[in-house]
Amino acid sequence: MGTINVLLADDHSMIREGLKQLLELDGDIKVIGEAGNGEICLELIDRLHPDVVLLDINMPQVNGLEVLEKLRNAGSQQKVLILTIHNEVEYLMRAVEIGVSGYLLKDSESSILKKAIYAVYNGENYIDATMTPLLKEQKYLKELQREARSKEKLLSTREIEVLCALAEGLYNKEIASKLQISEKTVKNHVSNIFKKIGVADRTQAAVYAIRHKFVDIK
Repeated sequence: MGTINVLLADDHSMIREGLKQLLELDGDIKVIGEAGNGEICLELIDRLHPDVVLLDINMPQVNGLEVLEKLRNAGSQQKVLILTIHNEVEYLMRAVEIGVSGYLLKDSESSILKKAIYAVYNGENYIDATMTPLLKEQKYLKELQREARSKEKLLSTREIEVLCALAEGLYNKEIASKLQISEKTVKNHVSNIFKKIGVADRTQAAVYAIRHKFVDIK
């Protein structure tokens, strides 16, 4: 493997200096440029064509996520490894959605940082080990949300109204009165709702409605 050319982007000069010294110790990584903000980072990427960009999120003018988004919107396949203090899953998910190559926390050991740079350089994705369970959990939740939206599309407007009424604890007769339809029609709607959202009774339907934000709990 040849030398990996890295661009450092962080608004703290001391951090950039420390990273430069650390990364160049073994001789297989060379820092070819440094940027203190997102705008300069984009200019240097265009001019220097680094193998990997080591990118902070919190930067003035244009932050790291905005830099990444601008690159992807321009069709760039630039390999970007985010190095950040942000251990919130929202930041990780946003970076993954935009198209980050890797995501690492700043408190990682130097050996892990180099491992992440090698992985990204070789076309792999690298996510901080402490963040991986959160990412899996978030993806699972998003899958549930997609499933809920899919089922929601299967429900007619009237069925959604009936479902909301069920969640309010109304009986069929009360729902019929509220929606000005016959009680028999309400029964048919309830039966169809149960089948479409995969529940067996009114309680489960109410829980479904609340969980998927058809109604709000005060």
